[in-house]
Amino acid sequence: MKFKHIHFIINPASGKEEPLLSYINRVFTGSKTDWDVSLTKKNQGAGEIARSLAGKTDLVAVYGGDGCVTAVAAALHGSVLPLAIIPAGTANVMAKELGVPLDTLEALELLKSGKHVVKAVDMGTVNGEPFLLRVNLGIMADMVTEADRGLKNKIGQLAYGLTALQTMVAADPVDYALRVDGRQISAAGVALTVTNSGNTGIGGLDLLPGISITDGFLDVVLMKDNDWLSVLKIARSTLFQKESETLHHWRCRKISITMPVKQTYICDDAPRAAKKLNIEVVPGSIRILVPKKKG
Repeated sequence: MKFKHIHFIINPASGKEEPLLSYINRVFTGSKTDWDVSLTKKNQGAGEIARSLAGKTDLVAVYGGDGCVTAVAAALHGSVLPLAIIPAGTANVMAKELGVPLDTLEALELLKSGKHVVKAVDMGTVNGEPFLLRVNLGIMADMVTEADRGLKNKIGQLAYGLTALQTMVAADPVDYALRVDGRQISAAGVALTVTNSGNTGIGGLDLLPGISITDGFLDVVLMKDNDWLSVLKIARSTLFQKESETLHHWRCRKISITMPVKQTYICDDAPRAAKKLNIEVVPGSIRILVPKKKG
């Protein structure tokens, strides 16, 4: 598939420092593809730009981290306008999940070459707000809200892990009232995630086996305890892709989560607060460019 027009949304505050416009010009000079660029600003985010592009381009390409990617995905939720990812962030979870090249020139060449397909990917909604990756509570939320920007720039994805270790010591379990596809469950834990993507952003590791962004389900994972033995068991289960007795795991289409008091949660990269969350999967609601499978 060749595109007549591509609109690039660029986050100038992304983790990479490289001559992106020169790269774009180099790749598309001599091709039949026309292109335009918009930069995110303090008063104009990636999602706002993406919403303005309906009917004006054939492809929206995002240069940035997962925050930009998820913001654009939320804006294009339910749209036929496809999204391409040019990874430039700390974790690049969705790019890794989909096998998109992490090298900028390779990712640009993928757009030009036609050696790609447009894949229908699931999203979810939490209290009506779309998300692409996951909804996090407890330690999983704290590690995003409290991670230091300078530390992220220095050590990348490991900054989240260090922040999680720092917040874990003081974390108290929360009593959650869950309704999972109509089944009522009471459970306590220090971290809760409702995830669409299994990729952790670290190497090729998935949080747990069998999590898929195209299966029409969401995966609910509850971490019960924050002692070091539990942490080591969870690390082992992630490394060897096995279920762990230290985690509760449910797969569902709909889940409601009720907490004793209003609590901060993360919808993709955006902090929110609520006492009750109503979450459901929306199958195939975003179209994303991915490399063709070889063979």
